[in-house]
Amino acid sequence: MWTKWLGALLLASSALAARAQPAPPPAPADVLAIPTALKQQFREQVIDPTRLPHARLERLIDFLFSPRGLGMTYDAAANHTVAQAYATRKANCMSFTLLTVALAREAGLEAYGQQIDETLAWRRDHDTLYRTQHVNAGVRIRGRKLTIDVAWDEVITRRPPHPIRDERLVAHYYNNRAAELLEHGAVQDALRHAGIALQLDPGYATSWSNVGVMHLRNGDRVRAQQAYSHALALDPDHPGALFNLVAFHQRAGEHDAVRPLQARLDAVQARDPFHHFLLATGFERDGDLERAVRHYRQAIALHDGEHRFHFGLARAYFLQGDSRRAGRSLARARELSQGDTRQLYQAKLDVLRAAER
Repeated sequence: MWTKWLGALLLASSALAARAQPAPPPAPADVLAIPTALKQQFREQVIDPTRLPHARLERLIDFLFSPRGLGMTYDAAANHTVAQAYATRKANCMSFTLLTVALAREAGLEAYGQQIDETLAWRRDHDTLYRTQHVNAGVRIRGRKLTIDVAWDEVITRRPPHPIRDERLVAHYYNNRAAELLEHGAVQDALRHAGIALQLDPGYATSWSNVGVMHLRNGDRVRAQQAYSHALALDPDHPGALFNLVAFHQRAGEHDAVRPLQARLDAVQARDPFHHFLLATGFERDGDLERAVRHYRQAIALHDGEHRFHFGLARAYFLQGDSRRAGRSLARARELSQGDTRQLYQAKLDVLRAAER
C-alpha cells in the first residue's frame, strides 16, 4: 500500500462529517495474525502438497488470487489487517503486503516487508495533499531475493525497495488508517492510530509530519509545530515536513521563519525528478509547452530510466510541432518499457514516422 505523507494546505474551518463510529485500533500483534480457518486452508492447499520453497511460493501466489483459494480482489480503500482481508476477500497494496508476508512465513519462507522511499503517486483532497511511498513483500530463497508486488506496473520509482522491520511495516498500516480516518473527519481516531505508529517506529519522520497535520486539523498549533520540527530533526530534507512547516509559518505571516525553510524545500524539490515531472504535466495541461519541456528534461536528467518521463517529453514536443524530437523521445520511452506499454509506444511511433513520409 502507499504509505502517505500528508501536506496541510489549509487549516479546515470545519471537519468533514465523520462516518459511523470507527472500530478501536487493533493491537499491533493482531495486524499480521493469521486466523485459524485461514491457516487450515493454507496448509491444505499450499504447505502439505510440497516442501520445495519455490513451489510453495508459486502456490502461495496462486492461492491469493485463485477462486479455489482466497480469490482476493483489489480495493484501494481496503486498508485491512490479515484477518480482515481474509474475511472480506478485499485488500489494497498495504493489505496484500501484510497478507503475503504472513502467509509466506507460515509456509516456512523468509519473508519481510519492503519500502520504496521515492515514488510518484499523489492526490489532493479536501485541502490536504497526499504524497506516497510504497511497500511490497520480499522473499529470500536460497540467497535469491524476490519481490511480490501487486502494483508493480503502476508505481513510478527511482530506487529499488529495501527491507524494513516488522515495526515499520505495521506502523505503515496505522499511518494509512490514520490518513483514511482524517479524510473522513475522524481526527481523534486518526490521532489514536498515528500514536500507535509512533510507538512502533518513533524514528520515522513521515509519521511525525503526518501527526503534525492531524494536530493542526485538530486546532493544536503548538503540537503541530513540535511534530513538524521533530520530523525535520530526524530527516532535515523530509519534503513533507518542510512543505508543512513552510505552510504553517506562511499562514501565521511569519515570513522570517519561512525564508530559510523555503530555501531548503526548493533545494530538495530541485533534486526530485518526480517534482519536475508533476510540474511538467501541469504546464503541459495549461498549454505552457516551453516550461513543460524544460521540466520534463530536468526530470529525465535526474532519472533517465523512467519511460513515462520520456513519453511526456514526446507529447510536449509533438504539441510544439517538433516531430523529430518527439520521435526520438518516443523511441527512448519504447526502449525503457515492456509488454503492452512497449507495443503502445511502438504503435504511436509507427504513426508518427508514417506522417513524416
